[in-house]
Amino acid sequence: MEIKYSGDIIVESEKHGRAFLIDVRYVMNNKPKPLILFVHGFKGFKDWGPFNMMADYFANAGFVFVKMNFSHNGTTIDEPLDFADLQAFGNNNFSIEQDDIQTVLDQLMAGHHIAASEVNLAETFLIGHSRGGAAAILKASSESRVKKLATLAAMDNLASRYPEEIMTSWKKEGVYSIYNARTKQDMPLYYQIVENYEENKNRLDVKLAVEKMGKPFLALHGTADETLPLSMLHEIKQWNDDVETMEMPDVNHTFGGVHPYTNDFLPGDLKSAVDHIIQFFKR
Repeated sequence: MEIKYSGDIIVESEKHGRAFLIDVRYVMNNKPKPLILFVHGFKGFKDWGPFNMMADYFANAGFVFVKMNFSHNGTTIDEPLDFADLQAFGNNNFSIEQDDIQTVLDQLMAGHHIAASEVNLAETFLIGHSRGGAAAILKASSESRVKKLATLAAMDNLASRYPEEIMTSWKKEGVYSIYNARTKQDMPLYYQIVENYEENKNRLDVKLAVEKMGKPFLALHGTADETLPLSMLHEIKQWNDDVETMEMPDVNHTFGGVHPYTNDFLPGDLKSAVDHIIQFFKR
């Protein structure tokens, strides 16, 4: 089946004054298809690793698949595969990410970017990976137009996990840098992200969002996740027993994905996760 690929679409964030990119993939057949919006994680972007291949896989399974960058993820319109704007990266926060998701949802719901004959907006679903999983949980819980949610290795708490001595220095200096081993960059995190969280705790409370989630939610997590512990999946289940959870044996944080990804097939662990999500969304 031939997939229609939109190419990169520029979305303007009027609230935060910074444009970002999305893309859309689906099989053109004049049949309304469920819509999926995918949200990347920390130090990620929409075209990371096997994400384009994953998008095609969902499209071939009968979905309209939309991937988005966050406006402040560090990539730019002209350099979407590199962290070319570290100032933007450092000034990102969780409230901006919620606003970015809302901007994309509002545009899609208004009929932009997808032919009306190809999409069923009454079946709109969210998927998020890692920190993007937490962002997706927050948005799905508060946005009635999102009907189902799936997460891959979701973070269950946006509060800082850094030790007290780092927090003290971070507040004093105003910036804390993390090293990106892949890109060999020192990436700044400005203290505003901590202040933003403290000022918006209720809006950014993942536990509260899970507890009040009134829609189908599937959470998948690898038992060999080296970044976010499997206990986060257990906590999500403890907060809301209606959440369907799945432990994936010996699966790591990226479900076998790496960047750049040069194979012409999905990593086996990611394919298995995607197959479970497809079954869940089609149920």
